[in-house]
Amino acid sequence: MARHIGSRCAEPRALSSAWTLYLYHMDLRAMMNTSILEESFAGVHRLGLESECLALKMVLLSGGSGKRLWPLSNDSRSKQFLRVLPGHGGTEESMLQRVWRQLGDVGLQQAAYVCASRAQWELIEAQIGDVPFIEEPERRDTFPAIALAASFLADEGARPDEVVVVLPVDHFVEDAYFRRVAALERVLTESGAEMALLGVRPTEPSSKFGYIALGHLVKGVEARWVQRFVEKPDRAEAERLLADGALWNCGVFCFRLGYLQNLLEARGLPASYAELRAQFPTLPKRSFDYEVVEHARSVVASSYDGTWTDLGTWGSLAEEMAAPFVGLGDAVDCRETHVVNELGIPVVAMGLKQTIVVASPDGILVADKAQSAGLKNVINDYDERPMYEERKWGSYRVLDLQKLPDGTEVLTKSIELRPGGLISYQKHLQRSEVWTVIDGHGQLALDGRIAPVAAGDVIRIYPEQWHAIRSEGGMRFIEVQRGPALVEEDIIRRYLTWEEVVQHCSVGIR
Repeated sequence: MARHIGSRCAEPRALSSAWTLYLYHMDLRAMMNTSILEESFAGVHRLGLESECLALKMVLLSGGSGKRLWPLSNDSRSKQFLRVLPGHGGTEESMLQRVWRQLGDVGLQQAAYVCASRAQWELIEAQIGDVPFIEEPERRDTFPAIALAASFLADEGARPDEVVVVLPVDHFVEDAYFRRVAALERVLTESGAEMALLGVRPTEPSSKFGYIALGHLVKGVEARWVQRFVEKPDRAEAERLLADGALWNCGVFCFRLGYLQNLLEARGLPASYAELRAQFPTLPKRSFDYEVVEHARSVVASSYDGTWTDLGTWGSLAEEMAAPFVGLGDAVDCRETHVVNELGIPVVAMGLKQTIVVASPDGILVADKAQSAGLKNVINDYDERPMYEERKWGSYRVLDLQKLPDGTEVLTKSIELRPGGLISYQKHLQRSEVWTVIDGHGQLALDGRIAPVAAGDVIRIYPEQWHAIRSEGGMRFIEVQRGPALVEEDIIRRYLTWEEVVQHCSVGIR
């Protein structure tokens, strides 16, 4: 289905008297020989404003329900957190880590904010550190997320004339992609458009992506006016769009903060982050394309011609994985087959072709790669609690979950703390816990006292007891929870840092 924007091929409005060029966050050394830098400096000299700059704000959308890459991904570990891509030094990294590293390589990290749900915050911090974070109360699609991000930036002091660029974190791209993203500020300024987009030059007439149909050239920049948007056309229409020079819509949006603020105000929505956050569940659960971009009066698009892969299926992700076999086991006489094993038991694949095999605590998948795109619809009935989670302090894996005849629930976890990892000072109201340390050493805080713990120690924690544990060089322990209802909400936290715990407690064993 095609949607036309309000003013097709609109002519650019007059430029403001102060044309501003964003250079502060761009890696000039990497761009010294590119046409982008040459055009940028040409614009500066033409208008005589070498000293004036705007600080670009970049919002990375890190949402997702985690079902398209089941069973490795789940509600708490969406696809962008899976460490299966080749990183530096032979290591493996996630999509989020790769994007964050690339932003550093091109000098854009200081401009970036990560927008995601509270449930993903600890995992984000564990993977890329303490970064500026915009919290979504729940998942509601890209329009609510971007609206909330805009209100956050305004509360942080961003001016209405500052430029915001929004992009997803789950695309596999080259560094040049981010330079094209940064150049959108100049495209927006030179064109006078309400919105500037980045589109990908198609490599095939695919029906999997939306298309941006283009019109006339924009004067002074490498961009065209947008005529219309086409959502996932059939192959025949995709071929026509490809022949006409249309671009794949990759979900990159550039606009001035004040533009979106005015739209939100016209809808009667509050300007402050706190107030909009309180109304977040009532915002329309729709895409930013549908709610904003397709209704804009003037939109321009710049093209990116390079590596771009939407890693949304096992078939596409397997093409970029660091190795064909990850984990314990072996693949014998297999062709174009990838195996990922997160279990502690071996997986053996023999004679498979074009197959993806994934084994994790959440389930086991064996699928033809071409069929994996339909996985999300198949697993709708398997909506159980995640059996593996990565946190700021480390990770845990569920080993067993039972419900006894009297209704008591018993949950057994294997918990691994990173060196220096801390489980906060907390207590539970309905459950008891038994910790058996199997490796490493650290310190335990229990009801106001601190004691050393090491492999072989067993700790019993009763309901209403305050407790925390900190690893010194890494630690593993088995946790057995027991209670009438084992839910993550049964937790009251008091202190989040070890320094606070030490100040509260007196050293020694009661």
